[in-house]
Amino acid sequence: MLLINVLVVDDSAFMRKLISDYLRSESSIEVIGTARNGEDAIKKIKRLRPDVVTLDIEMPVMNGLEALKVIMDEHPVPVVMLSSTTKEGTDETVKAMSIGAVDFLAKPSGTISLDLYKVQSDIVSKVIEASKVNIGKLVPEKSRISLVEGPKLKGLSAKNALIAIGTSTGGPRALQKVLGELPRAIPAPIVIVQHMPPGFTKSLATRLDGLSDITIKEAEQGEKLKKGTAYIAPGGQHLKIVSKGDDLFAHLDGGEPVNGHRPSVDVLFGSIADLGHQNTI
Repeated sequence: MLLINVLVVDDSAFMRKLISDYLRSESSIEVIGTARNGEDAIKKIKRLRPDVVTLDIEMPVMNGLEALKVIMDEHPVPVVMLSSTTKEGTDETVKAMSIGAVDFLAKPSGTISLDLYKVQSDIVSKVIEASKVNIGKLVPEKSRISLVEGPKLKGLSAKNALIAIGTSTGGPRALQKVLGELPRAIPAPIVIVQHMPPGFTKSLATRLDGLSDITIKEAEQGEKLKKGTAYIAPGGQHLKIVSKGDDLFAHLDGGEPVNGHRPSVDVLFGSIADLGHQNTI
């Protein structure tokens, strides 16, 4: 069995040991080294060539965002960010995803989380999933081809048009690319589920709104869907689409997670299928 070689980066010696111990509990993972800041991480990535890096955001000397930019430019490797759930922490995490991090994990109680055991299984699963990412596809934006040619989106001129998008690992970067190329006059509302916990989807919506011609916001309970606007399901709540007459509305649901997620892509798509609309992408 091929082992997944991981480099753990955190300025706290306690957190480095805790994360390393959790990862080593999985037989398919080998922690080949640790680093205490971004500068140290870059040197060790070059020397050790890990398959995955776990990277803390808040560090001295060179923080996680600064290090991530260098890593993606000089030594591309799948990176899982670790962050706090503060407003600043969520904003920085969303920026990291746009730079090239493939996933993230929110520490339960801040920079040094004594209760990190609560997300032990998530740390392991996210590292395993990150190891499967084709890092060659995380190319610089300037080399990407256009995904949308102006307003030429077939089938969206008719009544009751709707675009639905579901994203998970690597999703924020993909959303930035796709939504950034949609025209302001697109004749349909866009509804999105990005698998993220509470707090992070607000930062994601705000960042994407500033980078796009269309309006992008978190969905609100009962609001009418408008053309040219994208609605992102709030973390921790399922998003369903309901119809009243000729109009479509957002319905938020705090029900049980589906396939481990709330919001869930399956719930959104299922609600749209139940509408019976034929003019949906």
